[in-house]
Amino acid sequence: MLTRRDFGKGVLAALPAASLLAKPNSNFGGVQIGAITYSFRALPSSAQEVLKYCVDLGISSIELMSDPAEAYAGAPQVPSRGRGPLSAEQQEAIRKATEARTAWRLALPMDKYQGLRKMYNDAGVKIHGFKLPFTPLMGEDEFEYIARSARALGANNVTMELPADNAFSKRVGDFAAKHELYIGYHNHAQVNETSWDVALSQSKYNTINLDLGHFTEAISGSPIPFIQKHHDRISSMHLKDKKYKTNGGENEVWGKGQTPIREVLQLMKKEKYKWPANIELEYDIPAGSDVIAEMRKCIGFCKGALA
Repeated sequence: MLTRRDFGKGVLAALPAASLLAKPNSNFGGVQIGAITYSFRALPSSAQEVLKYCVDLGISSIELMSDPAEAYAGAPQVPSRGRGPLSAEQQEAIRKATEARTAWRLALPMDKYQGLRKMYNDAGVKIHGFKLPFTPLMGEDEFEYIARSARALGANNVTMELPADNAFSKRVGDFAAKHELYIGYHNHAQVNETSWDVALSQSKYNTINLDLGHFTEAISGSPIPFIQKHHDRISSMHLKDKKYKTNGGENEVWGKGQTPIREVLQLMKKEKYKWPANIELEYDIPAGSDVIAEMRKCIGFCKGALA
């Protein structure tokens, strides 16, 4: 029977020999360029496959989403909610599957994630962030599972959406302080320059996982003053190119939108900001291209900006 460890070895064996001799390095000019698992959503995205994409592309760090990590560790699947209304039977199936997954989480030994971390690290890829959101319905035991998992994976921060409930961000911040684990609150286009103020005031472990494209879209202006003001409270950043909300807010091929990716990367280099800047491939793939080719273009854009 083929174990996950055997499969992981098989993935590493399938990597080009040159890749294993010269491990990936996407630190350009002192700025760590990484990726988020979501960039590979159109491709098969097991933990092993995501690792292969990173090595092939020369990416040396990643914000790993929970789905491939938990699947690698053997989590029971929870049915997708989809977009339409759910029948009573579907709701019950989701409830039971969610309960089973929670029970699995609370019983999971951390050696599963330690093995995943080793597989990535051996290939030259660091898991710097783990996207498994805390939710108000979780008990402290499930909070503890998230913290232990992030530590076992080698991540120093957990990413989640910025809560609208200030009491919840305080609960999360207090828990994070106890574990000295940073929480990176992510944004879409619902934010402005003061949206993180309450969370940041509640705990030094409440931080900003800044989606540069969505933030630029949201404020219809330059994100640079915000970055300069809050640079010491940013734990990671997502890179994408979007138009201002006042111009429609569409995703664009990098260099075609209004997000100053180049200027922000150059600011990070100049000021020696140390958080990772993660490529989030979100624009429509042009005809005749594919995810890997477009990721190479994004990496080249970053490398050129930081030359």
